[in-house]
Amino acid sequence: MSTYAIGDIQGCYKALKKILKKADFSPATDKLWSVGDVINRGPKSLDTLRFLMDMDDSLEMVLGNHDLHFIALHEGCAPARTKDTLKELLNAPDCQELSDWLRHKPLAFHDSIPTKNGLEDFLMIHAGVAPRWGLQETLDRAAEVEYALQHGDYKEYLRNMYGDEPIRWYPKMEGQARLRTITNYLTRIRFCDDIGSLRLDIKEGLCAAPAGFKPWFEYEKISPATTILFGHWAALEGYTGKPHVFALDTGYIWGRDLTMMRLEDKKLFVVSNNM
Repeated sequence: MSTYAIGDIQGCYKALKKILKKADFSPATDKLWSVGDVINRGPKSLDTLRFLMDMDDSLEMVLGNHDLHFIALHEGCAPARTKDTLKELLNAPDCQELSDWLRHKPLAFHDSIPTKNGLEDFLMIHAGVAPRWGLQETLDRAAEVEYALQHGDYKEYLRNMYGDEPIRWYPKMEGQARLRTITNYLTRIRFCDDIGSLRLDIKEGLCAAPAGFKPWFEYEKISPATTILFGHWAALEGYTGKPHVFALDTGYIWGRDLTMMRLEDKKLFVVSNNM
């Protein structure tokens, strides 16, 4: 049995099937971890989502911003965007089932895997964490959003999750502002300052950091004994400079690569998009 963590798929169903075949992945014996953004932008969001739901027993995934956006669209809580490629999925007869399945996925996932170095802790999120959050606080804050998304009037959360403010986390925050801020850290963060102020408008690579801002992983307080897996930031091209922090979104949708890592030995499997 092996465990594989894959970067942002974004509806690129053929690439997903190709990379799983390349790794000789078997859902009967192996596990697949997904950092989220499994749909949108690419051509086959419906096929991708159906495929992943069918292998749910072999899958662990966290929600990305595109996954949340689809749920909000389906529930009538947000307008479509020009670059969305979700029409086929939204019109599918099983769209409600697919949306409900996604809605019950977490925003952070933590587990221990036997590796060549012994039992190793892994934390998987889509984008990142706030500078002062440790492992348990990250899981606790994610659980708040998960509860809002899975219980009661979840549409209230979906209607209010969009927006760039508040720009930083305060423990005494309440209501939808609190949930939105947690969501922005877990699913949208790239650059922040040392107190967690966000710059969500900058999507380029490390050289684009504004004065006083750094990539979130330069500040994170999670123990180096925990390996962090994330996606979202294709402009990094897989590079963080941190031995325990792995960027798995390598920009297949932008004409580069889809990357998957076997966690037991950190071996990478890559499929290139020759656009």
